[in-house]
Amino acid sequence: MNIKDEQQRYSETLDQSLQSAIARFTGGISPAALMLAFYDWYSHLSIHPAKQMELIELMQKNMQHLANMNYNQKCWASKDKRFAEQSWNAYPYNFYRDCFMLAQEWWHTASTNVRGVTRHHEEVVDFTIRQILDMVSPSNSALTNPEIQKATAEQGGENFIRGMQNFLDDIQRYKDDAPPYGAEQYVIGDNVAATEGKVIYRNDLIELIQYSPVTPDVYAEPVLITPAWIMKYYILDLTPKHSLVRYLVKKGHTVFIISWKNPRKKDRNLGMDDYLKLGVMSALDVVSAVVPHKKIHLAGYCLGGTLVAIAAATMARNRDDRLKSLTIFAAQTDFTEPGELGLFIDESQISFLENMMKEKGYLDTHQMAGTFQLLRSNDLVWSRLIHDYLLGNRKPVNGLMAWNADATRLPYRMHSEYLRTLFLNNDLAEAKYIVDGRPIALSDITIPVFAVATERDHVSPWRSVFKINLLTTGDVTFALTSGGHNVGIVSMPSKKTKRYYRVTTLKESDHYIDADSWYASTKPRPGSWWPAWNKWLDKLSTGPVAPPEMGNDKAGYAPIDDAPGKYVLQK
Repeated sequence: MNIKDEQQRYSETLDQSLQSAIARFTGGISPAALMLAFYDWYSHLSIHPAKQMELIELMQKNMQHLANMNYNQKCWASKDKRFAEQSWNAYPYNFYRDCFMLAQEWWHTASTNVRGVTRHHEEVVDFTIRQILDMVSPSNSALTNPEIQKATAEQGGENFIRGMQNFLDDIQRYKDDAPPYGAEQYVIGDNVAATEGKVIYRNDLIELIQYSPVTPDVYAEPVLITPAWIMKYYILDLTPKHSLVRYLVKKGHTVFIISWKNPRKKDRNLGMDDYLKLGVMSALDVVSAVVPHKKIHLAGYCLGGTLVAIAAATMARNRDDRLKSLTIFAAQTDFTEPGELGLFIDESQISFLENMMKEKGYLDTHQMAGTFQLLRSNDLVWSRLIHDYLLGNRKPVNGLMAWNADATRLPYRMHSEYLRTLFLNNDLAEAKYIVDGRPIALSDITIPVFAVATERDHVSPWRSVFKINLLTTGDVTFALTSGGHNVGIVSMPSKKTKRYYRVTTLKESDHYIDADSWYASTKPRPGSWWPAWNKWLDKLSTGPVAPPEMGNDKAGYAPIDDAPGKYVLQK
């Protein structure tokens, strides 16, 4: 190595070390990205006198509102669930609430619609200011929250003692990398991930599980599910009541699912190609060997949904016709409108994140969890502070919460490629995504598509998922269900439910309809979307036939372990 190369390597190491150190204090957020956003906003606001006058007038209006309000009477009610309790309508708590709500409105007006500010920077500024304001919400302080004061008076301050015990327990669990309080009652293979099956294939990245049939006959075409590797697969096989896998098996489907390995430092160079080839394509080869001469219903959830779309487009380009249908759950194929997750994605932020990941070789679980908590800070951070630490209570943990705490790591190369090629450059939607040296196009997908989105999705906004209607050329059935990214998908059929969904099919010959017009013209249906998907699969399937054997010993895919396998247990 010559002197110039040695100097370059030293410089890169110095940059990486500095940014990794900064990341420990900022939670992985790039200070440069924040400064650029705020400079863009402030510099344009400073030369925008009309906007300044608007803010002055709004401040005067807010001051008059507070001065004229009779706080001895019931004041205007807030739609913010932090202030839903009736005790917030009594003085002085209603005054605290109104001051906060008006300040929040003022800052939102100040940070948005400033002419000249880029949309991304505007969203970053608005989001950051909202996070700061949420920190000082009167609901977060025992001095200004009537619910906490009432509990303290009734319990003689014991709520604070319990809260401190809860806080110290959580700190210890964080240090020990232990699951949160209550999650230990959910045991993988016992009461979650408990559907009977066999691991019939294992490589360096996946285990493939085949589930045991429970019906005398099955549909001829198997279902292969590809979950996201951001979390473990058993969100789709939670408790028996909430298991989509068990539901499909009971309906007569032969179900296979991928269980991803939890990568470590040595896996730093695993890339998107590895997840495609060692993951989906390897699994398809095994399924084809177990159920020969039958086409496959391929499904994917979240990032796994994006990956199966990549696989389907690659297969179409290569004239591989093994797929019968494609289903995506809460997965984007066009990333131009990724929602609030896009706040953390620009060149500055990705470069900062890459330098942070280089040291460990992966993005760790705490970093990822912190990002998602920021997106829903009121629900995941501040409400917990109030409930667990100030009121001294513990919320019961359900199976979904236990699963959510069982996070996984993301290898450095894959995460960098994913953010750059998909989020930053939108290569997949623009037919620039490269597989085996050649681009693929989603427009090559002509098989029927079933796309599920959720109304309150912070990870894959439903209008973004809806764009699949523009990208493929076959019939697209689109279902929009109530709930968020996880709860909306884990939506089991139940007689007593408030769940609902909308669903229609846009055929190849139909004219396109935009997302908002579709929403307005499509009536909601009560219940779970699961039966609608099962009915769709039923129409595309043949049978009945005798269930296939578990694995295929002659082809080298004999069962090697009971489900749920080994990879799902990795920490």
